[in-house]
Amino acid sequence: MLAIIGGSGFENFEGFQVIEKLDRETPFGLCSSGLKKVKINNIECLFLSRHGEHHEHLPSEVNYAANIFALKKHGARAIVSFSAVGSLKKEYKPGDVVFPNQYIDRTKSQRRVTFLGQGLIGHVSLAKPICGVMENNLKNVLKKMAPNDFDFHFGATYVCIEGPYFSTQAESKAYQQSGATIIGMTNFPEYALAREAGLPYLPCCWITDYDCWDDSIPHVTVQEVIRVMKNNNTKAFLILKEMLQLGSELWLNSLAPEGGLRTGLFMPEEAIPQDKKAWLGVLRT
Repeated sequence: MLAIIGGSGFENFEGFQVIEKLDRETPFGLCSSGLKKVKINNIECLFLSRHGEHHEHLPSEVNYAANIFALKKHGARAIVSFSAVGSLKKEYKPGDVVFPNQYIDRTKSQRRVTFLGQGLIGHVSLAKPICGVMENNLKNVLKKMAPNDFDFHFGATYVCIEGPYFSTQAESKAYQQSGATIIGMTNFPEYALAREAGLPYLPCCWITDYDCWDDSIPHVTVQEVIRVMKNNNTKAFLILKEMLQLGSELWLNSLAPEGGLRTGLFMPEEAIPQDKKAWLGVLRT
């Protein structure tokens, strides 16, 4: 079953038919509010509002570990994530969608970034942090869609900052120089935890603004972000409906399920702490 994580501006989609609200309890605390099973064009999937149903969590306050665990527990086999981001390139325009395949982490360790630790030792590669199979299948989906009033971009690098502040102009220019093309506050550690959980992960990032790197372009404001987000929600749902038509073909043959903590533990099985065996079993299925 596909799981959908909706970020800012994607807390709800009008085309959802809610089947049931799901249990939010996890070994890592409560996941964000708004966890439910939904139906879209008679296709069942999971949906979770990243910041909570009423957008009550700052990026640093989101319980990413609980979110990923809850989705895996309830039957997720892959994740599509929707986010609002700023652009660090003039040709990446507000209203466009970007599918990054690389990340730069500039958060400040206020978040739980791994399921590992406290006696559970392992190492997981993030060299290719997103699911290439899902990315290629999405490219084929977009080729078949009718012409739209927005452009899409692949191969971008997302720099994830702590927030809640938008960046300074010096920071924005530094991120450009480091090779980043879009900027956001939430994809890390989400994609890393998804990798540990063996879940193929595909980010869909919708541009709302040009950040603050160029004085000739109006700088990011909350009011402008909200205005653009409303239009992006409608466009995102169009793409989501097309992806859902593929069913499990969207992630079939992904390498992610065979990686993560299934193969990444750096310790003998008999040394796994007893209090972690039950929930670790969920992540390794």
